Amino acid sequence: MSSMATIGTRESVADALNGFSDDNKSWLQLMMENPKSDDTLLDGLHLFLDRASESRFLNSLKLQKTGEWVGNSGPARIQIRLMEAAKSSQHPAYQAFREGLVRSGGMERAYPKAPV
Repeated sequence: MSSMATIGTRESVADALNGFSDDNKSWLQLMMENPKSDDTLLDGLHLFLDRASESRFLNSLKLQKTGEWVGNSGPARIQIRLMEAAKSSQHPAYQAFREGLVRSGGMERAYPKAPV
């Protein structure tokens, strides 16, 4: 991972989400800090979820953990776009990712409920 530039490709983001080692997590966090890389990050997320939905074995626990980590690590500016990506399909891979994303509480932290 150290050979990757800060701005990667959608394939490198998908591979990092799939590998999910400590190096991958730190590189993904670095990408999340840079607003210019949001589109690449989200394109890579879509590719990661598409690959998971096409695989022969659905590892829903891994997808939930990935969704939870992304929700906890993602800045407030991309929380809505992360949820849109998670809701873009009814496939169980997307649903498992969405469960983890909801469990992280990222949307609630980014957009707290108004005290009405």
